[in-house]
Amino acid sequence: MDSSLILSNILNPPVMFFFLGMLAVAVQSDLEIPNPLPKLFSLYLLIAIGFKGGHELYESGLNTEVVTTLTVAIFMASIVPVYSFFILRLKLDKFNAAAIAATYGSISAVTFITASALLDKLHIAYGGHMVAALALMESPAIVVGLILVRVSGQKKEISEDETASSESGWGAVLHEAFLNGSVLLLIGSVIVGVASGKEGWGKLHLFVEKDIFYGALMFFLLDMGLVAARRIRDLKQTGFFLIGFAILMPIGNAVIGILLAKLIGMTPGNALLFAVLCASASYIAVPAAMRMTVPQANPSLYVSMALAVTFPFNIIIGIPMYLQAIRLLGV
Repeated sequence: MDSSLILSNILNPPVMFFFLGMLAVAVQSDLEIPNPLPKLFSLYLLIAIGFKGGHELYESGLNTEVVTTLTVAIFMASIVPVYSFFILRLKLDKFNAAAIAATYGSISAVTFITASALLDKLHIAYGGHMVAALALMESPAIVVGLILVRVSGQKKEISEDETASSESGWGAVLHEAFLNGSVLLLIGSVIVGVASGKEGWGKLHLFVEKDIFYGALMFFLLDMGLVAARRIRDLKQTGFFLIGFAILMPIGNAVIGILLAKLIGMTPGNALLFAVLCASASYIAVPAAMRMTVPQANPSLYVSMALAVTFPFNIIIGIPMYLQAIRLLGV
């Protein structure tokens, strides 16, 4: 693999601040980001990426490429949890297997944003419709994960009370899957970007473009470094099987994503973002839904795997690795 790509990614200032956060925990510094601010930064990043994507979608219009990309994105978000579940069932009960499978079927918006930052740095173009793919890929995995729990048999593992509670909670499940804050804000921002057109872009482009955007990303990844380093302790509970899964599954999903990207004729920039979406794991939306709907699963497993293993792996090694694979395959 081209080491210059890894170096370019690592030397990207927001990624370096991620390392700084991890270092702060390692040396037992009292560095921290006050509680309301990480939430504010995440809201800003979602608005910025959504609005910019909506504007670019307005510029390009809805064409065959866009529709094909979104269809394939939904397909991957639905199928990844299925085969992940059966792999995980080799070692885990169905509740933990379903929760982890849903986590890896969904996406990480911050990994996507980090990949787009690398593309900007390398001056590689990508389409705004990839933000729509980001929004659409977050929810299906939650629903598929719950369906897997239902249809996987072994009803004796669930008490009558738990079954009744699960059946009565489908409305809440669907609400959490499709109307949780991050999905609603992303889709809403895309719609605003499309609807407001050139006039809206003229008013807000300074707010959502590179200067402020990279500053917010820097603070957010600094906080993510702090959180990820603290989560490393939880990995003692996962064992080598789950640590291996947290690294190898993203690579396998990225390979499938790259092959699909080549099949449908994506540009290199879009192919990288699609591969990153396929390879990432949710550590916000899915854990929140799983805690509510599959309380039998252990949150320390799926949260620590996604946040302390897969997320750092992707932003340090995975993103440049996927880009190199895209170049080698001539996507």
